[in-house]
Amino acid sequence: MLYFGLIGRSLSHSFSRNFFTAKFQAEQRAADYSLIEIEDISTINSVVAKHGFSGFNVTIPYKESIIPYLDELSAEAKAVGAVNCVVVRDGKTVGHNTDIKGIEASLGWLTINDDTKALVLGTGGASKAVQYVLKKMGVEYKVVSRDANRGDLTYEELTSDVIKEYHLIINATPVGTAPNIEDAPVLDYSALGESHQLFDLVYNPANTEFLKRGEAQGANTMNGILMLQTQAIASWHIWQRELNIE
Repeated sequence: MLYFGLIGRSLSHSFSRNFFTAKFQAEQRAADYSLIEIEDISTINSVVAKHGFSGFNVTIPYKESIIPYLDELSAEAKAVGAVNCVVVRDGKTVGHNTDIKGIEASLGWLTINDDTKALVLGTGGASKAVQYVLKKMGVEYKVVSRDANRGDLTYEELTSDVIKEYHLIINATPVGTAPNIEDAPVLDYSALGESHQLFDLVYNPANTEFLKRGEAQGANTMNGILMLQTQAIASWHIWQRELNIE
């Protein structure tokens, strides 16, 4: 039996266990995927040993803070500064970032032109992966944070003029995630129009308040489901390759 899992906090609404359980059953694999909530990332090595993990995913709030506890990082994970997929092989933990694949797949469904400018809401691990992809694509962007020292703009600085200039807005925060489905990032939604595109990394609910408010103004929207599915499949491919799973 192979053991995999998801490490994070508040995982009751997670998609990952159902996704991998269905996948393992469909492929008749002797494998299990569990949800492990931990309060302190410093316990990660004992958690991995206890559960006998061959690999695991990492979610909020540990995508960055797990890095010092890993033995190695892939080149992309090192460049991003965040990890969401870990392989455990020969007693060593190797961190990867498959959020990149998910973000690339999602942005591929949106209209990205040479003059597209983006606002990235949030500064955590997911935001870092978004920034990495935008840089790779050559898209100009600014990071929005509650903390003036961590981003290019604060939410208070998101005037209607700024919003009208940046036609791609990406929510890389957990704001609006179930059960807090009435919450939305604080910005002037009345400044949005048909030329705007909103991408929410949140997937539960599928239609967040952020997206609803954008749709009401005529904006094109995309939720985080494709990203989630893509990063999960990419994680499995890494585990298959690194662990020689047929």
